[in-house]
Amino acid sequence: MEYRIRELERQLGRKTLEVEILKQALEKSQARKPTLLAQSQLKGGSR
Repeated sequence: MEYRIRELERQLGRKTLEVEILKQALEKSQARKPTLLAQSQLKGGSR
């Protein structure tokens, strides 16, 4: 039972880290989106 608890805690820690990484990636992509949209419009893009 203790082994199973440790394993679940390890998995939870890994998933928590994944969520934090994905949040940071999302924030960065949202911060860049207006820039990319402006560049697309300058080039005659339809976005």
